[in-house]
Amino acid sequence: MTGQEESARPAEGEPAAAARPSGLRNPQAAVRGLGAGTLALEAIVLLLGIQPIRILGGDLSGWGVAAVIALAVAAAVLAGMMRHSWAWGAGAVLQVLLIGCGLLHWSLAVLGLIFGAAWAYAAYVRRSILG
Repeated sequence: MTGQEESARPAEGEPAAAARPSGLRNPQAAVRGLGAGTLALEAIVLLLGIQPIRILGGDLSGWGVAAVIALAVAAAVLAGMMRHSWAWGAGAVLQVLLIGCGLLHWSLAVLGLIFGAAWAYAAYVRRSILG
């Protein structure tokens, strides 16, 4: 038997239905961590991006700054709520809202596209691991 076949088999004392094809000890927790990490990184990047946008020629108004802060707070809250299945859909809505903030400044649309792609990849990994 190869090492892969051996790791796909359940350990002694585990029922056959408990086989973990992904090889992860707790696949749900791993997927939650991936989603939470993606959203936490997005929140940090959004908050750190406010001042460079304002200094380097962007006319990000008070409404634009408030929108970025609100999106960053929403991303941080969603990162903590990843144990709920609806949080994945809410994360996708957050990416669409960030792209929509491109009307306030073009760089926000670029960030929305980048994090939208990262979120799509996280959703793909979730689907492939959890089924």
